[in-house]
Amino acid sequence: MSRKARERLSRRENNVERRDKMLIHDFSADRATMEEVFDKSTLMVIYNLMNAGVIDELHGVVSAGKEARVYWGKTKEGKELAVKIYLTSSADFKKGMQKYIEGDFRFKSVKRDTRSLIFTWAQKEFRNLEQAAKAKVRVPKPVIVKNNVLIMEFIGENGESAPSLKEQSPDNPEKVYKAMLIYMERLYRKGDLVHGDLSEYNIMLWKGQPVMFDMSQSVPTSHPLAASLLRRDLANVNRFFSRLGVKVVPVEDVYKKVVGKDV
Repeated sequence: MSRKARERLSRRENNVERRDKMLIHDFSADRATMEEVFDKSTLMVIYNLMNAGVIDELHGVVSAGKEARVYWGKTKEGKELAVKIYLTSSADFKKGMQKYIEGDFRFKSVKRDTRSLIFTWAQKEFRNLEQAAKAKVRVPKPVIVKNNVLIMEFIGENGESAPSLKEQSPDNPEKVYKAMLIYMERLYRKGDLVHGDLSEYNIMLWKGQPVMFDMSQSVPTSHPLAASLLRRDLANVNRFFSRLGVKVVPVEDVYKKVVGKDV
């Protein structure tokens, strides 16, 4: 066998080994769930990302919801990644997502079929994370998005994700509350975004600092729902921290500070 033929065979074997590792390593879900997540189209995206060197390993489920699964991944250098896969077979949240897409100037020409909406939803979260990170809001930094697969920074260590505020209350809630007010203001003024679904369920606590996540529904400040969503975010944050004994700032006062004008 020639040297080139041996190299081609070696590359093919490495690809098969990677795929086997991806499909069997650490998965605890049953076969039906795996088939729901890893349809042929999604598998091809994952394979292409692995062949491109974006991902080297894909391990078990970190979190699971109705619209997506998040897996723990690694680069060849050992850097940890969060691999979020939106379920292309799920139409349950189709109606729910439309109100966040309609009115968003960044996504004007979106087809109404479920697959197109889900691909847009993934793109939307990637864009939102990019804008938030540029505004110096602590979020998982996005790496790449392709179809229904979004890869971003893993918040946590050794495959164990950082706890949400719901799971672990901060040791210094007043400090974290003040940080959240700063982040919401930066997100609005510098990132041109409103989170839209902010609560203790989608704020992580990592190394003593809050980290916003789950930003697919976030909307630009020009969106028709922006004002009401911002007030809801502020009310949710105030409610949580007031339960921890923090003297919170009234919602309308914080709202005026965030948007930077009298209302």
